Amino acid sequence: MDSNKKYWKGLEELNNDPEFVEKNKHEFAEPIPIEEILSGGGLMAKTPRRDFLKALGFGVGAVTLAACQKVPVHKSIPYLIKPEEITPGIANYYTSTYDGHAILVKTREGRPIKVEGNPNDLLSKGGLSAQAQASVLDLYDVNRLKNPILNGGDASWNEIDAFVKKELDAIKGGGKLIRIVSSTIHSPSALAVIADFIAQYPTAKHIDYDAISYTGIIQANQNSFGKAVLPHYRFDKADIIVSFGADFLGTWISPVEFTNQYVQNRNNKSLQSKKMSRHIQFESGMSLAGSNADVRIPIKPSEEGVALVTLYNQIAGTTLPGSKKLNNVTADKALTIAAKELLAAKGKALVISGSNDVAIQVLVNAINSLLGSYGSTIDLDNHSNQFAGNDHDFVELISEMDKGEVDAVLFLNANPVYDYHSSSAVKDALKKVRLRLSFSDHNDETASLCNVIAPNHYYLESWGDDQVLEGYYTVVQPTINPVYDTRQAEQSLLVWSDNAVKEYYTYVRNNWDKSLLAKGGLSGQKGWETLLQTGFVKVADKAAGTYTFSRDLNGVAQTILNQSSQMEASGDKLEVQLYQTVAIRDGKRANNPWLQEMPDPVSKVTWDNFAAMSPTDMKKLGHVQGDVITIEANGYSIALPILSQPGQAQGTTSIALGYGRTQSGPVGDGVGKNAFPFHSFRNGTFQTTAVATFSKTGDNIILAQTQTHHSFEGRNVIRETTFKEYLKDPSSNSGGSIKHKKYDDLFWQDYELEKKPYNWVMAIDLNACTGCGACVVACSAENNIPVVGRDEVRRRREMHWIRIDRYYSFNDEGKEVTEEQEISTLKDLEHVSVVYQPMLCQHCDHAPCETVCPVLATVHSSEGLNHMAYNRCIGTRYCANNCPYKVRRFNWFNYWNDSRFDNYLINEHTHLVLNPDVTTRFRGVMEKCSMCIQRIQAGKLKAKMEKRPVKDGDIKVACQQTCPANAIVFGNKNDPNSEVSKALNSERTYYVLEELGVQPGIGYQVKVRNISEFEA
Repeated sequence: MDSNKKYWKGLEELNNDPEFVEKNKHEFAEPIPIEEILSGGGLMAKTPRRDFLKALGFGVGAVTLAACQKVPVHKSIPYLIKPEEITPGIANYYTSTYDGHAILVKTREGRPIKVEGNPNDLLSKGGLSAQAQASVLDLYDVNRLKNPILNGGDASWNEIDAFVKKELDAIKGGGKLIRIVSSTIHSPSALAVIADFIAQYPTAKHIDYDAISYTGIIQANQNSFGKAVLPHYRFDKADIIVSFGADFLGTWISPVEFTNQYVQNRNNKSLQSKKMSRHIQFESGMSLAGSNADVRIPIKPSEEGVALVTLYNQIAGTTLPGSKKLNNVTADKALTIAAKELLAAKGKALVISGSNDVAIQVLVNAINSLLGSYGSTIDLDNHSNQFAGNDHDFVELISEMDKGEVDAVLFLNANPVYDYHSSSAVKDALKKVRLRLSFSDHNDETASLCNVIAPNHYYLESWGDDQVLEGYYTVVQPTINPVYDTRQAEQSLLVWSDNAVKEYYTYVRNNWDKSLLAKGGLSGQKGWETLLQTGFVKVADKAAGTYTFSRDLNGVAQTILNQSSQMEASGDKLEVQLYQTVAIRDGKRANNPWLQEMPDPVSKVTWDNFAAMSPTDMKKLGHVQGDVITIEANGYSIALPILSQPGQAQGTTSIALGYGRTQSGPVGDGVGKNAFPFHSFRNGTFQTTAVATFSKTGDNIILAQTQTHHSFEGRNVIRETTFKEYLKDPSSNSGGSIKHKKYDDLFWQDYELEKKPYNWVMAIDLNACTGCGACVVACSAENNIPVVGRDEVRRRREMHWIRIDRYYSFNDEGKEVTEEQEISTLKDLEHVSVVYQPMLCQHCDHAPCETVCPVLATVHSSEGLNHMAYNRCIGTRYCANNCPYKVRRFNWFNYWNDSRFDNYLINEHTHLVLNPDVTTRFRGVMEKCSMCIQRIQAGKLKAKMEKRPVKDGDIKVACQQTCPANAIVFGNKNDPNSEVSKALNSERTYYVLEELGVQPGIGYQVKVRNISEFEA
């Protein structure tokens, strides 16, 4: 299948655009701005350290005091050791929870500096998302509120308590309604506190409101089986997965957990067992899950319902009333294949949909019931507690407030003024509410309209617990004393409800002592300390129930088909599909610069959202990339630049949510446009599709897109094969050799690394890597990598040490595309396949960078690593020019203290979150991946102190540790029993650009696709 495969990073490379060709003639797109550097006021001005940190928007004083106090309060228990006090230079690790996953928080001298996955976490197995990795940075954001706010002015907690209790008592006496609006809470203790509050104020009600709704699935399960729950999906038990618009590897429900499950049937271990799952994706815009699918079929949002009816008919052997054929020949053929394969895999099949429409989800339930998925790949008994929001309840709340029936509304981790589809309706309704209170730690869009803001602790300052999955309990414990004068929201509710327990820590402890500790076989103080060390308790799973689908589908099918007809765009209109990006998600973390600068896995765009359109539609409409268009739907319009997106279904545009914040903070404000108003409330749920008109504005914007910044000049760096070919020959397309070829050592000495104790190498499985980008943020956090901002990214100056190269491909005969062939080529761009390849310094044994450095700033170590001596580097950039992998990064400026970059460093990591084990770099210095040399040295030192050799697994680099897919393996090649040695000895292993003779230290394993001959 690969002889005619053509790989390309972007359309500029595919089409050999003149600008792309010119920029890639040289290592850097532009010369060093000597005059600007010499004359820049930002460099000439003196910047004392204290003023510098103030200018960046971070205060040292408060955090220093918090870190210096005895940490944490109530004797939190470190994960591994229990020191009597903090030891300078020694890290402590504390268990906690982020988004339901058990984590470890690394602290140095009493301040959190890094979040890691808990390797024993039952859901993620130690993996973490990019958002979790970046969460430590938000602790040090001085845009957080410093104290409570009452009627627009600073107040003390005593003043807040007196005012709120007086208001609540008056409202209780008057019989008016009290509402607590929160995003889904799955903490048993927090839910108990809210229940106690409601008992004190009987007119109160708790409303779950999620910006991204899954009400459709929950209500469909209620209608189908009498259980209003979000199922626990088991991708690891599925031999075939068919997804309709559900990005389960990127943003859908629990992507870190699902990624870990998904790769178990696709990684090297599975392939060696001659087993590989099959994944078929139907979707409008290219998602992370779709880009990883074996087969991906572009369909419009209006075609999804029709496609599911067709699939049901073929599986059930019946024809639902009103059924019609898809006007999409490719999709129609794919549905026939999918139906046959699903039936063949009964009991090990899974069909999912990303739609929030109840009727569609009911039909999905019917399909899964026919396939015997319940009790196997779908668990309704040990269900997820995530996203329990009820869309109808919140719409009803707006009506109640508008009628003047609600006198108090309390917002907890909810910001509907920003993310509700009708912001004006929320604003108008709030004007009629007497007590408007927010627990937000920022003065966000909703909090700014409240007369009371009682700022909540950040999760790293908090006590608590979680139960994201039924029967799986995790603990939250503080890793630092409160930085500002904030108070945990649960404690505020305890105070205002006159609860006998005034302190939330005591409440949590009592709650666990009553029942939760016993569920994990623990008891007393010793049990509590054990819990704080392990981080979680797992109760035995409930036995799977029997679920039989017996609902009449005639009306359901008719509803789906009617909706599909209404959604069809006619004339020059487009169907809009709204989605979340992996980094920004729903926008709550929009003020985090690590996330803003993380390239989107598919588009590789940073610092913006856009309207993704198919190249065919752009050609028809006369658009080029960056053209700004006005998109109007549901009485709302925004102007966005266009991105030419291969794989986008014709007649559609995809727009990311989470952007366009106005009160998130200096980093997130004004970045992109808010697409939430394109949502609509239809058939009882919030819908993420719309039909829009568009018009040209005449403007053009250059998107800060990283993908084509580094070119391999057409050389083949990706190798892939089919599962069928792999079964015939496991070394298929790996080059037939897993050992480095020997070249003349004229320029390089023979290091004889095989005779040394250590030879540090890495293996990366392209079949496991999903391209999620968590490793990029983890590397930034671990190695003090600066954020440079949108303009610098546009100049190709991003500083990430590891990048995830995304390659598109289709079969190509190697001919030049003529004018007559252009339409055919555009059609091919709808059906591209995608491969992700993490690219970092290869630590070559014959490193071309080492031979050209005039000052020996980059040298080879006796353990196989390519080192950088920053204080020797004089910035000739010869090394970067001579590196065939283009993985070296040049510090064009002192990004840490140049006033010209304040806009991007205001909420950026500062000395407070820096890893003290890693040197920060300065202007004129080259930097690159060091293989986390600080971790290697720490691991060796620990082994030495324990008087033992380094064991395999003792040392994990940052990218490896966070990877949810376990796609990266690092270790000692000289240990034949190490995981990395075994991985590199796989028949699938090859080395990128091995033909150059540089002897890279990172081996890649061939991408394998499970496709049929028809699909090839």
